[in-house]
Amino acid sequence: MSSLKEKLGARIQEIRKSKNLTQEKLAEMINIDIPNLSNIERGKRFVSSETLERIIKALDVNEKDLFDFKHIKPREELIEMINEILKNSNDKDIRYYYKMMKIYKEI
Repeated sequence: MSSLKEKLGARIQEIRKSKNLTQEKLAEMINIDIPNLSNIERGKRFVSSETLERIIKALDVNEKDLFDFKHIKPREELIEMINEILKNSNDKDIRYYYKMMKIYKEI
């Protein structure tokens, strides 16, 4: 994930989900159809400035927060980072991580 439209789309989706909004609800709030929002979130379409302003307002975020991509990493990089943590962990910590992941997955 390297293009701006992919990063922005992923960030919009992340914030939308954190606010427990469905694509349908956000699309309604910003007055676009669901396929367009889906394409924006998947980085297939770049958002217009007008739609971006409506998204910022609907999600109740600052512009700078919407463009904060530091934590968004490709799947492969995340797996690599997790594996590195596990390699450097003791048995007790690994069991703890496993329990936490299992609980999280069940939620």
